[in-house]
Amino acid sequence: MKLFRRREASAAAHKSQDAALFWLIATTMAPYWRLLAVGLVLLIGVAVLSVVPPYLLKQAIDGPIPARDAEALWLLAGLYAGAVLLSLFFQFGQVYLLQVSGQRALADLRRRLFGHMLTQNVDFFGRHSVGELVQRLTGDIDQLNALLSTSVVTVLTEAVTLVAVVVVMFLVNWRLALLSLAILPVLVLVTRQFRRRIRQASSAERTMIGRVSQYVNEQLNGILLVQLFRREPVSAAEFEVLNGGYRRTLIRQRRFSALFLAVLELMTAFALASLLYWGGRGVLSGWATLGELVAFVQLSERAFQPILRLSEQYNQVQVSLASAERVANMLGSEPSIRGPLRPATLGAVHGSVEFKNIEFAYKPDEPVLRGISLTIPPGQSVAVVGPTGAGKSSLAALMARFYDPQRGAILLDGEDIRNLRLSDLRRAIAVVPQDPICIAGTIAGNIRLYDSRLTDAQVRHAAELANAAAFIEKMPERYDSEVLPGGSNLSVGQRQLLSLARAIALSPSGVLVLDEATSSIDTATEALIQDALERLLRRRTSIVIAHRLTTIRNADRIIVLQRGKIAEDGTHAELLAQG
Repeated sequence: MKLFRRREASAAAHKSQDAALFWLIATTMAPYWRLLAVGLVLLIGVAVLSVVPPYLLKQAIDGPIPARDAEALWLLAGLYAGAVLLSLFFQFGQVYLLQVSGQRALADLRRRLFGHMLTQNVDFFGRHSVGELVQRLTGDIDQLNALLSTSVVTVLTEAVTLVAVVVVMFLVNWRLALLSLAILPVLVLVTRQFRRRIRQASSAERTMIGRVSQYVNEQLNGILLVQLFRREPVSAAEFEVLNGGYRRTLIRQRRFSALFLAVLELMTAFALASLLYWGGRGVLSGWATLGELVAFVQLSERAFQPILRLSEQYNQVQVSLASAERVANMLGSEPSIRGPLRPATLGAVHGSVEFKNIEFAYKPDEPVLRGISLTIPPGQSVAVVGPTGAGKSSLAALMARFYDPQRGAILLDGEDIRNLRLSDLRRAIAVVPQDPICIAGTIAGNIRLYDSRLTDAQVRHAAELANAAAFIEKMPERYDSEVLPGGSNLSVGQRQLLSLARAIALSPSGVLVLDEATSSIDTATEALIQDALERLLRRRTSIVIAHRLTTIRNADRIIVLQRGKIAEDGTHAELLAQG
């Protein structure tokens, strides 16, 4: 009974999954229904015209040839050639239209998936590696390209052709039709037997290539670490394990596919041999003509060719559906942090910040912040210090609402930040992360960060305030100088100065949060940042997470965190006096 229930639940899950995949494909293709409609009309024309030549051949063998009627034979030959030419014209049109609609739909889907990724929260990127996300956008979308641009065209063409062939068969000679199609139930049974295994093997193949891509991405990104600690042999050995697993899943999938095609070819040959024998006896017995038999040999081949092509595409369809399933699952993931349905209006930011009894944990039963209550009046600079794991960076993450606390609330100018639009909140809070991030482009582009509203003058002003202008002016093209991916042609200190300039430019009057922004830089760059901060922090609310004394001594107030709780709170002088 339990086994039956498990099977029933599994079947229901598969039906729900198939419905989700159908809905994904249908909604992706829906905007291009006009192109699809014209393409389908042409496709039907191709299918109908494909059965005309065998029928004309039957007419010629049974009529004009034995009657020695050259004029009728000439007419049939002309109709034969015309049908072939018209079929080729229709075929070009339907393939072109369906390809165009498929490519446009895929471009929309790729844009939709990337946009969906951009709306996800930090925890989403913790669950999915960069390699996996790239695989969804490239490898899986490419598989859907094969589905929508090739497989769908082939499947529809061959399916309609098969229907047209079967109809003509029964119209010409129902006995020969039954004889020719007797093998179809067996073909359906064989296909069903192979279907589950091919789909499972295809899904395993895509999973393994995703793991290989993820591992290669991690190792190459950390190549300095690999070489520094002489891990090349270990990395190569671990890669070979993954590569071997991928090879085995690939061979398994190809083995099922090859066996499936071989069985279908064998059954097709057996069906044609049976038709020749029993159909030939039918001609001798008088219930079939020679023209009908010749036509049925061609029609049978045209009936089995769609079946073979459908079976060939079936393997590709299964691979593509496995990819579609992963894309659908990713599109179905909802962000854990969402803006309110009726957001509060955020006016000019005064800078009042309040943490009210904050309880927060990344994992259940592993609290990071315990009952944090803290009020920061407008214009005050607060330094947060404490040992590693005390929860300092978690405060910054909560402030920017990368996560929500399990209990308590964070107020900005008296408003719970959960009541604000995420875009408004992050415009009001400028975060300078510990690890500076740069994108490929120009110096100005890294400060502006796609915000076309920022003028060149504003970009230069932000760089001057951040003390970044000095090194920028020494570069060959100044603000138009190229920045390589990841800022690899800049020093860590230069990247951090750009990061600070970016925060100033994009949030000139909001709350400034520095998450250990000087922890990985040299003393000269730290001095530049400190000089910039002395000017920036005047009359501006700021939260400075740090561990260096030089970073915190000028703060209006210092908070000491211990094990997720506030252990001490006071000015630099007060804390020194307390010992």
